[in-house]
Amino acid sequence: MNDLLPLWIVLGVVLLVALATVGTVSVRRRARRDVVEPPPAAPSAPPTAPATGTPPPGTATVEAPPEVEEPSAAATAPAIERPEPVGGRLVRLRERLARSGSPLGARLLSVLSRDHLSEDDWDELEETLLLADVGAGPAGELIDALRTKVRVLGVRDAASVRELLRTELVALVDPSLDRSLATSPRTGEDGSPVPAVVLVVGVNGTGKTTTVGKLARVLVAEDRSVVLGAADTFRAAAADQLETWGSRVGVPTVRSDRDGADPAAVAFDAVRRGRTEGVDVVLVDTAGRLQNKQGLMDELGKIRRVITKEAPLSEVLLVLDATTGQNGLNQARVFGEVAGVTGIVLTKLDGTARGGIVVAVQRELGVPVKLVGLGEGPDDLAPFDPEQFVDGLLGD
Repeated sequence: MNDLLPLWIVLGVVLLVALATVGTVSVRRRARRDVVEPPPAAPSAPPTAPATGTPPPGTATVEAPPEVEEPSAAATAPAIERPEPVGGRLVRLRERLARSGSPLGARLLSVLSRDHLSEDDWDELEETLLLADVGAGPAGELIDALRTKVRVLGVRDAASVRELLRTELVALVDPSLDRSLATSPRTGEDGSPVPAVVLVVGVNGTGKTTTVGKLARVLVAEDRSVVLGAADTFRAAAADQLETWGSRVGVPTVRSDRDGADPAAVAFDAVRRGRTEGVDVVLVDTAGRLQNKQGLMDELGKIRRVITKEAPLSEVLLVLDATTGQNGLNQARVFGEVAGVTGIVLTKLDGTARGGIVVAVQRELGVPVKLVGLGEGPDDLAPFDPEQFVDGLLGD
């Protein structure tokens, strides 16, 4: 019994040591869990790359976006065109008429060059003139004059016949008419400059708005300052079309921001701006609807009255399509009654067999053809010259 006592003492000591060890470990684990770990430190910024040289290894490089230059005002503004000089433009019409072999001149010369002219030949000549829209009255006058001179002079050779016909056609077109455009500014009662105001009328589809734009180019080529008035407020895009023409030569356009606005108000604003800015000429485009003659008369009459409160009218130009024949003459009559036309612009004249419309419309309205459209180019509008026109018809 006494021999077993030390063994129990040893076992007890070992047990106590083990228990103490386990308690110490548990206390340490609880202590670690109770300690709040500090948040991770923010990553340090990468070293700054030197101004020149290669960046440190492992450093990501970010390239700055390329600088974008703002376009200058000069770069964004449309280029201003310089129109062709006006002198010599009608020479192109003469050349085109000659190249096209104008049926009017060719047929007249063919008949007149025959050895003997019968009554049937003279009837053929008159029919040719009528088909060319010369008109019954002027055609009869020309035939009578030719009959007399052929009988009296006895001309038969080609050169004499051509010269005789040329003389009579020039007389028929009437070179004595004043074909100059009244585009010089005036002086008002208060001594201030007053621009020349040109009202342009005509049926939609004759090239009226295009003619206004081309006329602006003619005036700019003559070093005149111009303002455009877009008073055709009923046709879609008419104002946009006119503004495009003006911007190409640096000419401002007065317009309404609303379709169907009062045309007279737009015309008045254009004339007032022209007077305020001291320009030479104000060109006013107008609507050309013929569905209601009375409505057209009222509208154009109002435009005339409103404009003249600010400045007198210098010109009223009627634009006619040379290929429309008698229909064009009917249009001329209506506008002659309404607008007090002072001059005619004939478009699409080059190459047409109906060159006689020049004579007919002058006789109908008693006013001269002042300008002719030669084609589709921007500078294909020229002052009308009777002799060069006749030479073109005869192929000279």
